[in-house]
Amino acid sequence: MLPPSLRATLRNALRSADGSADEPLRLLRLTAGILLFFGTIVAVALALSGVAPRALELVAIFWAIYGFLAGMTSGVLEPVIEGIAHALQNWGLMRAGGGYSGIETMVARGRLADAAEAYRERARTPRDRVEATLRRSALLAGPLAQPETALVELENLQASSLPLRDDLRVGLALVDLYDRRLGDPGRAMGELRRLIDRHPEDPGIRRLRGWLAALKSERFETPTPGP
Repeated sequence: MLPPSLRATLRNALRSADGSADEPLRLLRLTAGILLFFGTIVAVALALSGVAPRALELVAIFWAIYGFLAGMTSGVLEPVIEGIAHALQNWGLMRAGGGYSGIETMVARGRLADAAEAYRERARTPRDRVEATLRRSALLAGPLAQPETALVELENLQASSLPLRDDLRVGLALVDLYDRRLGDPGRAMGELRRLIDRHPEDPGIRRLRGWLAALKSERFETPTPGP
């Protein structure tokens, strides 16, 4: 009868066979374990038969080898492989202009100040400047209750040379900030007029005109008194 420890090792090896692809290098450990297990059986048989009474010494050697392989794969190689894969994934996201999921996770966990700082750092990269600044300003103007800071950063961004599409995005963020956060409908309408004049061919121009008309009606038109 096999020793309990060897039976447990065999059961674990067979149980993990179906999931050998679940983690890197598990197949290597499984194969080494099976080979060394059968080598152990042969060594025990030789020792018991008297043919090679010192064959049991091979058992310790076999399982020392297995322990070394398991330690190298699970403790060294797998973390290295996973780290390289994670770094390459993040690098790919950064190259694609994405990679905001980590900052969004900070927001979801309530780490708003850390997220705002991360957006500020991200905005240092020229290709990410507009997107990161818009995301940061939304945090500043909303949950962090710093609309004045958001205003300064958006106006600085607008003052730079922006493509038409980015100019529209920044302008709309400013309109929302003026109207909803700062209570300044006059500046909101002024920015809407600028956007309408500069982007007359934009598909959303009708919406901008409607927004401007609504602001005029809501803020400045005096209701006609009844008879």
